[in-house]
Amino acid sequence: MLTLSLIAAPSVANLESALIDSLRRSWGGSDMRWLNPGIAAEFQMPAVPGDLDQVAGDLQTIGIDLAVQPTHARRKRVLLADMDSTMIGQECIDELAAMAGVGDRVAAITARAMNGELNFHEALIERVGLLAGLRETVIQDVLDSRITLTPGGPELVATMRAHGGYAALVSGGFTAFTGAVAAALGFNEHRANTLLADDGVLTGHVALPVLGREAKVEALHQITAARGLVPADVIAVGDGANDLGMLAEAGTGVALHAKPVVAAQAQIRINHGDLTALLYLQGYSAAEFVSPAR
Repeated sequence: MLTLSLIAAPSVANLESALIDSLRRSWGGSDMRWLNPGIAAEFQMPAVPGDLDQVAGDLQTIGIDLAVQPTHARRKRVLLADMDSTMIGQECIDELAAMAGVGDRVAAITARAMNGELNFHEALIERVGLLAGLRETVIQDVLDSRITLTPGGPELVATMRAHGGYAALVSGGFTAFTGAVAAALGFNEHRANTLLADDGVLTGHVALPVLGREAKVEALHQITAARGLVPADVIAVGDGANDLGMLAEAGTGVALHAKPVVAAQAQIRINHGDLTALLYLQGYSAAEFVSPAR
């Protein structure tokens, strides 16, 4: 049995019963279940319909995401999440670069690397090199004034952990940022690259080896094996090309507001919903969401 999920942007909440009923009748679905009226609903159906892709494309034009997945074992035991442009709304290296006066140059490299046009390792080394001479204190300034949490992130982490899940933040960014973001959101652990500094000034170098695509896949296997779990027990979320490996190996891989190359290859694409979409995909209703501890 399969479960079809329909998810709208919370700010718009334009998901209507008539639309859901039409799809349910056309595809031989079960009774509809609201997870959050106007925002998320689901029903079960026996097989993937032949016109699924066309319907999904049509729904995108009105701001509604559609996903189909096996009903069995939808609730996952591990959350594996990218940080930049996923759990936060920014790319940290771009924000540091803006403070160093090389923002446009670095942002252009970042965009190409995240869309898979450049080797991630080489692109990171090049961008970090442009930060040489920046004082370490700027990192805290960026955290305080430029970094925002993606809507739904606190509820996602808190709800999964309240139901026995383990949450890991795995980033191609920097530990100076993942440490703060992981603490703010309640992640169990974080992994990222380390910016090197000398006497309080960034050297323009990063500790090796660089954490990129393969390291994220390795983290997935290490974290699950340590808990007697398997990749099928993971829901992973990311937006860039270096996330494709972990998205492919996870039981549920979600491309969130992702770059085109990622959206084209991901199991599930969320283009309109926020991070609470990952809870709806697992069958959680809004009434089951856990508010993060303050």
